[in-house]
Amino acid sequence: MEVYNLILAIIFGILIGSFLNVVILRIPKNENIIFPASHCPTCKTPLKWWHNIPIISYIFLKGKCAFCKEKISIQYPLVELASGIIVGIVYYKNGFDIYSLMLMASFLSLLVSSVVDLKYKAITYIMNILPVTFAIFSNEDILENFKNALLLAGGAVFIRDYVSAFINKEAMGDGDILVFATMGAILGIKLSLIALFLGAIFAIFPAIYNRIAQKDLELPFIPFLSLGLFIVWLFENQFLEIWNKLYA
Repeated sequence: MEVYNLILAIIFGILIGSFLNVVILRIPKNENIIFPASHCPTCKTPLKWWHNIPIISYIFLKGKCAFCKEKISIQYPLVELASGIIVGIVYYKNGFDIYSLMLMASFLSLLVSSVVDLKYKAITYIMNILPVTFAIFSNEDILENFKNALLLAGGAVFIRDYVSAFINKEAMGDGDILVFATMGAILGIKLSLIALFLGAIFAIFPAIYNRIAQKDLELPFIPFLSLGLFIVWLFENQFLEIWNKLYA
């Protein structure tokens, strides 16, 4: 029965991922996420229901629009798959209750923010605020979560102002600061520091590539911070053991 529930959780996550693709596509363009119905972004032809089956339709259509044969972005199945994995892992680790739902919502919101940040290097206000809002309610200690969110956000602002003054350029966006706050709410202070370190490690090689190959100094940081957060949350006991051994 447990395996059956886990499979259902993953399928549920994949279905949510299909909706998140709509959010990713439309919110940055200030478009309605409900109307019009799903359509090909190239030829604008409305899609049939069998064109919209998450992951499966992409495979059977061979990654192309059924009408104009234009390529469909690999983003669609990847977001659906990532959503299923996120929901499945949270369910497997924490079970199913209101706090798990809040945690799922926070991680899924970060997934949306990460993809939008990669595509546009800019995040709307609602995308900024949703992950930390859900994170604050991700367990019963809401006041502690709120306090830790404020501490991490305050630290991020201090770092941004200091580094920005040093390099004479804004070093961190508001979206990055609110991911710091999300970390604080979910992980607490100690584990958030580890997540920040991991996020910075993950960003090193993409930053070098971005600088050399793309001649671009601006690297979307939200995806790497979010990945660091998720990994540390997933293995929080192991990371706490490492922390305690280092600072015993």
